[in-house]
Amino acid sequence: MLAHLTGTIRHHVEDEETDLFPRLRAAMAREELVELAGKVQAAKKTAPTRPHPAAPDHPPANKLLAPGTGLVDRMRDALSGRPTSMAELREQR
Repeated sequence: MLAHLTGTIRHHVEDEETDLFPRLRAAMAREELVELAGKVQAAKKTAPTRPHPAAPDHPPANKLLAPGTGLVDRMRDALSGRPTSMAELREQR
């Protein structure tokens, strides 16, 4: 099961790096890519850090509830000592 998950993740990353990102770079100006990167980074700051299968996944409910859910997740992460980045995860090892 873990091998299947690892293979699926690797396939996803490879697809992004070899197909999706090159097409995105070809279709957008550098300034647009920088703006998009900023939006992604801003969204990550409020997005939930854990899966929430029962949470709504369509607007407007997801846009209204995700920031609050993300805040609660970050509080739980801080209180439990759960790593919130790859750098923190590496430090714990």
